[in-house]
Amino acid sequence: MEYGTQMKIKRFLRKPVVTYLFLAIQILAFILMTLDGGSTNMVTLLKYGAKFNPYIVLGEWWRLITPMFLHIGFIHLLMNSVILYYLGEQLEGMFGHLRFAGIYLLSGIAGNLASFAFSDSLSAGASTALFGLFGSTIMLGQTFKHNPAIQQMAKSFGTLIIINIVFGVFSSSIDMAGHLGGLLGGFLIATAISVPNPVKQWRNKRLIYGGLFAILVVVLAYLGYLNTPISSFRL
Repeated sequence: MEYGTQMKIKRFLRKPVVTYLFLAIQILAFILMTLDGGSTNMVTLLKYGAKFNPYIVLGEWWRLITPMFLHIGFIHLLMNSVILYYLGEQLEGMFGHLRFAGIYLLSGIAGNLASFAFSDSLSAGASTALFGLFGSTIMLGQTFKHNPAIQQMAKSFGTLIIINIVFGVFSSSIDMAGHLGGLLGGFLIATAISVPNPVKQWRNKRLIYGGLFAILVVVLAYLGYLNTPISSFRL
């Protein structure tokens, strides 16, 4: 491979390419849904993989992943896309592409499991994963206490977390269980895969928080299964 091509690839990989990929997926999904009945149509949302508790209990566990890339209406897509771009610009370079992708997807799953456990509403949106990224900034603030830049970033995102939670409390259309589940899941998984590793103290911390994340996932899945009475379900 030519040197010039290698340098172009390296420059490209310095950009938040995972963020761009996630943005492209959710925009493509929105276009497809719009052309196939509309992104606010319940049947279309179900077809493309929105979170719907009875279907999850019946075995469609992939509905814990697909809702992260679906949005209900253009404003919903626009708001979450702007937040994802902003967070990705800030965090993907700090965590690295693979860790950033892992935090986003795994915290999104945790958020959707919390929604599965505590909300019987059909839901979709990147918010569960975005709150996971918010949770990862809390981890950064706790881990790098002597880094002024990270401390300032953590404080800024902490304010956004509080604003979003307060707003969610007063809005019946917001899935607070999903948001809080994503926030907790993001904090736990970011700690498990991203804290410094050379010291034994950090290695033990990674194992502990990874175990807590696994317990969280199992407990939420169990509660979701218990709280979804298939026999009384009617579409």
